[in-house]
Amino acid sequence: MTVTGAAPPDVPRSALADIVLERVAAVFPAAADPGRAGPMRAYMRDVAPFLGIPTPARRALTRTVLAGTPRPDEADCTAVALHCWALPEREYHYFAVDYVRRHAGRCSAAFLPVARHLVTTVPWWDTVDPLAAHVVGRLVAADAKLTADMDAWITDGNPWLVRTALLHQLARKEHTDGARLFGYCLRQSGHPDFFVRKAIGWALREYAKTDPEAVRAFLARERGRFAPLTVREALKNIGA
Repeated sequence: MTVTGAAPPDVPRSALADIVLERVAAVFPAAADPGRAGPMRAYMRDVAPFLGIPTPARRALTRTVLAGTPRPDEADCTAVALHCWALPEREYHYFAVDYVRRHAGRCSAAFLPVARHLVTTVPWWDTVDPLAAHVVGRLVAADAKLTADMDAWITDGNPWLVRTALLHQLARKEHTDGARLFGYCLRQSGHPDFFVRKAIGWALREYAKTDPEAVRAFLARERGRFAPLTVREALKNIGA
């Protein structure tokens, strides 16, 4: 059995998370800009409401929120992430992604169900992609047993879990398991979802920076199985 479960994870008690969330609740709404909120929501296809805080301002607010706070442990990361995810506005989700991304190295395999919850709850590429490459990817790199979960996610009916499995090696460079990556791409080559097809091309394009000949050879054999979009993405930097 893998460590990943479908049930929402429990929120652990965390004094640090209480402090962080109290600060977030004080400074983020005060910086809201309703004039920006509507266009930001529209750009993200109405996935969630926005406060209307642009990225540079949000990052500055994050530095203010976290000033003087200690490094979190796994329970702190879990509590911050799940509390933020329960709030409606997208900026809170971005705060959580940035927080767990920064501290993913302090989390164990037991954090994977939390990451799964974040990936599958209010999902869109803006949160799924950094979680895939920089949180899930780091967890799997640190504990090879979690590859079994990726093997399960690549066949899941949820396209965001499929996308996460495809992208979890995005930052691995020469440590990429090329055979597993190619196998995942072939398994989902006919997937109907745009974001899955795009992820296949992106994953191959990134791996091509490390091993372009392997990607060329793979597509020379298998390109007929992939959508033109996927092939264009994969070969963008290395040519046919």
